Amino acid sequence: MTLLSRILGFVRDVVFARMFGAGIGMDAFLVAFKIPNFLRRMFAEGAFSQGFVPVLSEVKMQRGDAEVKALVDHVAGTLGLVLFGLTAIAVIAAPLLIMLFAPGFVGDDGRFDLATGMLRITFPYLLFISLTACAGGILNAYGRFAVPAFTPVLLNLALLGAAWWLAPRMAEPITALAWGVFVAGIAQLAFQLPFLARLGLLPRPRPSFRDPGVRRILKLMGPALFGASVTQINLLIDTLIASFLVAGSVSWLYYSDRLVEFPLGVFGIALATVILPSLSRRHAETDPEAFSRTLDWALRWVLLLGTPCAVGLMILAGPILATLFQYDAFSAHDVDMAARSLMAYSAGLLGFILVKVLAPGYFARQDTRTPVKIGLVAMATNVVMNLVLVWSLAHAGLALATSIAAFVNAGLLYRGLRRAGVCDPQPGWPLLFVRVVVANGLLAGLLWWGAGDLTTWLDWDGLTRAWHLLGWIVAGAGLYFVILLIAGLRPRDLLAAPGVREAGQ
Repeated sequence: MTLLSRILGFVRDVVFARMFGAGIGMDAFLVAFKIPNFLRRMFAEGAFSQGFVPVLSEVKMQRGDAEVKALVDHVAGTLGLVLFGLTAIAVIAAPLLIMLFAPGFVGDDGRFDLATGMLRITFPYLLFISLTACAGGILNAYGRFAVPAFTPVLLNLALLGAAWWLAPRMAEPITALAWGVFVAGIAQLAFQLPFLARLGLLPRPRPSFRDPGVRRILKLMGPALFGASVTQINLLIDTLIASFLVAGSVSWLYYSDRLVEFPLGVFGIALATVILPSLSRRHAETDPEAFSRTLDWALRWVLLLGTPCAVGLMILAGPILATLFQYDAFSAHDVDMAARSLMAYSAGLLGFILVKVLAPGYFARQDTRTPVKIGLVAMATNVVMNLVLVWSLAHAGLALATSIAAFVNAGLLYRGLRRAGVCDPQPGWPLLFVRVVVANGLLAGLLWWGAGDLTTWLDWDGLTRAWHLLGWIVAGAGLYFVILLIAGLRPRDLLAAPGVREAGQ
């Protein structure tokens, strides 16, 4: 379901590039959308989910259905009340938010007024999508992963409809995308409610800050609000600095970030979503060995699938961007600029995925303070590297700084889990590492030879580009997995569920 959502996201971005390009209007919309989307990732999918799912799993295992339903009602009511107030304030203070998040827009090209108007439309999305995250957390805790994973499809469909149908009918076409975001928030929440009703957990919102479960969640959310979202804060810092660069910089970073988000979402976020309830159960059952095996299992998948994605995105950056976006309003210059930041982001893809997978190792144990301390170090690293690299590499330097910070974050998270004794590597890592390095080396050689000169790709028509790109991706993936099979890696070594097979098997 996550894969389906990401594919539709690609279609959405292709339409955006063709219709709106990488200019003033697109820059303004991306900032207006990024602010509530950033808060969604930091608050709803980040701090709230990391605090809510472990508490809900514990109540579900140790108490009765009545207490689970009471917790759900109180959480939904409290969350809705807080977010309604926040949304009302944000709509009134939209100009101040644009000044804070994109100060380079002030007095420049009309982007400030355009972004302010669209932010007033897009910000309520935070209210709806946060309640959607609450519903998704409940479904995940009960093993219903497909529905929450499918829900983002509705955002992509709403934005596609806004671009194709509504934009031509508006005086300012780009504003249609803001209305698409608003409609998507309502649709995503409404979609999940029937599935909650089937579980008998459709909330009757009742605000209660005194409920013990709500207070525990709020206590866990405080530190997690920062610790779960360092990558998003770093990306936001990139946007803030990019607002001072030449027009188009925000869009170039957006399109390259979207391509990196594809493997990050399909592998990183999907793995994190699946292992958090499992880790929470292992912790509640006081089974540290199974807890460690679950983390080890996830890390092996990160190495196996994350590294070839990073190699492929880095080497095929130009061809991918040309094939997907270089039509109509998106120029060859835009391809060249976006390719630079895509290569820089690709260098940090493994770090981004590792952060997503390692952070649940803390949140499942209801330790939200340690990731905050680590996150502060990573954010400081990002700011320093931004200031160092932006002068010579412009927007690509911002992307590279974020990649460096991601590896710092992941490294410190892993070291903390090792020191806590909850992440002990199982046998077989050295051999797996050698196999993956050899396979990626051969993959890189094949793709480097196949990519050729970017000018050739720009001269081809769209269909020719697509066939060549698809051919090299299939050939590269085939070579990678054939080399792994020749080296002795078998699917059964990684497909067995954590805790089923013996650690040394």
